[in-house]
Amino acid sequence: MADNMIRFLVLCLVFLSFESGAQVTAQWRGPERTGIYPAGNRSAQWPENGPKMLWSIEGIGNGYSSAVADNDNIFVTGLKGSQDMMTCLSMDGKIRWQTPFGPAWKGSFPETRTTPTVDGNRVYAISGGGTIACLDTSSGKILWSLDGIATFQGVCGTWGVCESPLIHGDQIIYTPAGSKTLMVSLDKLSGKTTWMSETLNDTSAYVSPLLVKQGGKEIIVTLAERWFFGVDASNGRILWKYDFASLMPEKGLHIWPGAPRTNTITPLFDDGMIYITGGYDHAGVMFRLSENGDTITRVWIDTVLDCHHGGVVKVGNYIYGSNWIDNSRGKWCCLEWTTGKLMYESEWFTKGAIIAAGNMLFCLDEKKGNMGMVRATPEKFDVVSSFRVPMGRGPFWAHPVIHNGKLLLRHGDALMIYDISEK
Repeated sequence: MADNMIRFLVLCLVFLSFESGAQVTAQWRGPERTGIYPAGNRSAQWPENGPKMLWSIEGIGNGYSSAVADNDNIFVTGLKGSQDMMTCLSMDGKIRWQTPFGPAWKGSFPETRTTPTVDGNRVYAISGGGTIACLDTSSGKILWSLDGIATFQGVCGTWGVCESPLIHGDQIIYTPAGSKTLMVSLDKLSGKTTWMSETLNDTSAYVSPLLVKQGGKEIIVTLAERWFFGVDASNGRILWKYDFASLMPEKGLHIWPGAPRTNTITPLFDDGMIYITGGYDHAGVMFRLSENGDTITRVWIDTVLDCHHGGVVKVGNYIYGSNWIDNSRGKWCCLEWTTGKLMYESEWFTKGAIIAAGNMLFCLDEKKGNMGMVRATPEKFDVVSSFRVPMGRGPFWAHPVIHNGKLLLRHGDALMIYDISEK
């Protein structure tokens, strides 16, 4: 009798978890938004011409966003006409549905940039024009949507809204900025506002937020144009802020006039330490969170790894990424996490996007589309295998994705799926 009751309770918990979409199955830069993917059963080296392409597809719309996959589907956003569109694909590359979900950005670089977030049987995205939408994963039906810019009097920068939605429990997090509020929480099932933070009278940046835990608190950390800040996820209270735009280290030349305010990189967090970086000769900074999470203290500053928009990863005690020399050039770098010490700065084509799995980095140069598998070692930029992405047009700005032994590469209107599992 007792055993049967336990089984019943377990089944109820599983059912409730499924119904509420409690488990995030796919999102921006991997399971924890860190750029780190499960090591899995990966091949140690690729053939000379690269791993086997399982399939490819065109017609997903132009975009710089990444594809994401749960156990059943692949989701990707793309520009079609003046609308951002969500495409749902089967695991063998068949289109299941396509749904326009909001107005695209009308300014320069209008291509879609928000990576979807899958949560149970719902998928969320934010259009370049600021519409937040929730769609049914099976049918593509829009369950709710709202104009985040109009609703919260948001103010975005030169390249529109680039934020990929963060799901936390029953919340979806969005950063409209402006004079009314800085960050808001919406009920993920209805879209209704659950809290609004105070305003810092800032402009939104191009950063997708990160959730960290410290001192019993759950804290959302991200950047606007000027401020780096942390928000209590339970009530929207701004716990701390740091004027990142005004940071002017001796070697920070700020060649690009808007450099201090063009923030694109999701922060890294580990063991109470938070790292942020910005391109255009701006600085990277390491902070330490207080034990209760209410304050931050600056630990070190670096002016070498000024990452443009390809992301950074932490593997072991080291940070890896590429820096900005100019809009066409950049080098690949490694810093020591605890001290900021430069371990290497190496040339390999040009700057680009980086993710990691196990002891390997996966680096995509943004100009020619060279995809490299690189050992994660502080000794040198050690390329094990590489190949060139054959399809699509425009810059290679979409970050690579790894899912169940497959490498997902998006380039413009094309999506390519490669088998990188060990044979």
